Amino acid sequence: MYPLKFKNLYFEKVWGGRDLESFRDNLPKGKIGESWDIACHHNGISIVANGKYKGIGLDQLIKMKGEKLLGTDISPHPFPLLLKILNSNDKLSIQVHPDDEYALAHEGEMGKTEAWYIMEAQEGASIILGTKNCSKEEFKKAIENDNIDKYMNVIPVKKGDVYYIKPGLIHSLGPGIVAVEIQQNSDITYRVYDYGRGRELHVEKALQVIDFKGEGKKSQGVKIQAENYDKISYCKNRYFSLELYDLRNKLSESSTGERFYIYTCVEGEGTIAHDNGEEKINIGESILIPASLGEYQIFGKLKLLKFYVPKC
Repeated sequence: MYPLKFKNLYFEKVWGGRDLESFRDNLPKGKIGESWDIACHHNGISIVANGKYKGIGLDQLIKMKGEKLLGTDISPHPFPLLLKILNSNDKLSIQVHPDDEYALAHEGEMGKTEAWYIMEAQEGASIILGTKNCSKEEFKKAIENDNIDKYMNVIPVKKGDVYYIKPGLIHSLGPGIVAVEIQQNSDITYRVYDYGRGRELHVEKALQVIDFKGEGKKSQGVKIQAENYDKISYCKNRYFSLELYDLRNKLSESSTGERFYIYTCVEGEGTIAHDNGEEKINIGESILIPASLGEYQIFGKLKLLKFYVPKC
């Protein structure tokens, strides 16, 4: 096998924009809010864009290659991760995601744990992450009275920030942001408040899952410095690990059969070289490294997010 690229799956959103055009030339018309870059979900399945398996859906490739693609430690049912790039030109709805237990009982699907890497942020951009100084009853009344802003924990953001979003934590992107989102393979969102845009709300379910004591803050990470790169480990849970590599020259890695890896380039450009060839990776692109690839090197001056399902 070889490093796999996929076609971008674009979704128009009322809060979307055109900022992805700064590093892509394939945006369809409209307000593009989400690009699903590696997905194997009933709402969107990635199609291989390069090499021998070009044109094959990720779901079919998993059936064809199994452990050679995913690894011996990864269950294919379901594919564990969903990788997106978001562009907010307006406020997203104020929303929350359920945990696995609630989601399986009420939606028949896994819950959603996720993390954001702020790839770009205009001056003054902010997010909502968590509530402050309110009970469930106070919050419910504020929704009914169209007065919830005073209970929102608003955090100014800048390029390079990382935020870990557990199930139950209220959140929303403000305008002027491009964010990479890694998450469980789930598409369950409970909208609490939508600024009068007329879309369906899920207030009762949301109130059942919101953690009013949940703390929202920027992830600090743990930094390791090496000769050719710096690495920051931001979060590790049972669903995914998120690491940032700042390469100055070269990174040598290996995929030894247990799990696959995903890289997303957030600055610069480079080359991933392996025994059977090489693949370019540019800003805004993601590549899946099959579990059976073996040794590989990444050359260039670039910043890469690395995602994988850790051994727990």
